[in-house]
Amino acid sequence: MEIITHNPFTEEELGKYKVVDVEDVKGIISTLKQNQLSWRENIDKRLDMLKDSRNNFEKNAESLAKLMSSEMGKPITQSLAEVKKALWLFDYYIENGKKFLGNEYVQTEAKKSYIRFDPLGVIIIIMPWNFPLWQVVRAAIPALIAGNSVLLKHASIVSGTSLKIPELFNLDTFKSVITTGKIIDEAIKYSDGVSFTGSTAAGSIIAAEAGKNIKKFVMELGGSDPYIVTDSSNMEEAVKNSVYARLQNNGQSCIASKRFIINESIFDEFSKRMMEEYSKVKVGDQLDKDTYIGPLSSSSQKDIITGQLKELKSMGTVMPTGENFGNVIRPTLVKMNKDYGEEVFGPVAMLMKFKTVEEAIKLANDTPYGLGCSIWGDSDNAEKLVPYIEAGTVSINKIVASDPRLPFGGTKKSGIGRELSRYGILEFTNIKTVWVN
Repeated sequence: MEIITHNPFTEEELGKYKVVDVEDVKGIISTLKQNQLSWRENIDKRLDMLKDSRNNFEKNAESLAKLMSSEMGKPITQSLAEVKKALWLFDYYIENGKKFLGNEYVQTEAKKSYIRFDPLGVIIIIMPWNFPLWQVVRAAIPALIAGNSVLLKHASIVSGTSLKIPELFNLDTFKSVITTGKIIDEAIKYSDGVSFTGSTAAGSIIAAEAGKNIKKFVMELGGSDPYIVTDSSNMEEAVKNSVYARLQNNGQSCIASKRFIINESIFDEFSKRMMEEYSKVKVGDQLDKDTYIGPLSSSSQKDIITGQLKELKSMGTVMPTGENFGNVIRPTLVKMNKDYGEEVFGPVAMLMKFKTVEEAIKLANDTPYGLGCSIWGDSDNAEKLVPYIEAGTVSINKIVASDPRLPFGGTKKSGIGRELSRYGILEFTNIKTVWVN
């Protein structure tokens, strides 16, 4: 069996990759377990080797960005920004990893009592195509610094990127396999933990397999993030930021703002300005540095969004900014008459009105997801809403974005566990209590 990758804009064939079977995966996990035994012994050595890995990514930034964009349609400027963000993550954990993993001493009646953080073993990371580097490194780097080995199973449409990443890490404790989801699900039992980023439906299957085999797991799943605009907001800033908040990565981002909940007193003016800004966006070939919206990741993804837009016509007024073509969906606004419960993973912004703060909170929480929320308005008043918002992140007068210094993850059907910061590096450790008399 082979996987064939294509450029979603030109439909050009990019590569063919042989799919390995479960016995091959078991063999790779066995080798990673063996290599992990020496890797776990010395954190200073681990950090030195990851500094070399970081330099490899920096030297190959442009070629890696082009490969990513070619395979999944991300505008090239955003792929370059993704590599740069990955370098930031390297720097953050190289600087702080040893401190995060240091023994935590607790005063008791013992001669000495403390908590230490030991690696688990081999962690399988199952990653999506939308941020083909960032999603990988934010799971892999903390796990590696903690002393684990890592096996990457990436989305099939970015198979070239999947093989390039471990080449740049250049470690015998980081490998990638080209295989099917069914095979990797079966292989979970041979691992010591699993980190998954992707759809809630797929996450449920993987979590069930991990649970059945009592394996630690972290899930970062879907989102239908609200973008609340109050009447005290700086409208110019809120409109300007709504462009990237919704259209980043061609609208294919879990933390993209998807539901714009706007105070009714400014709704008409805000939606008019949004339409003006969205209409200015340059659409086209993702390898053109001036492109802001490239193609969706595949024809199947385009078909999903096209079908959702047909459904949305019965729920509100659909306002496209132009004709769609190929796998490109132009930015589209929808003034909603009623709620649409599904996540729309494309450049479609759903707009709805609210009268009171209580109504805004109800609309924001009226979703099975709880990943992020962005609130625009007087910061003191906006902060009062935070305890009532069901989300892993609430950003005030800022779009929702992941940051290596802060924990990232969701609640409800948006996930379990956290990535990034000290919380993220401790997820795949054995938090061990030591008592010495």
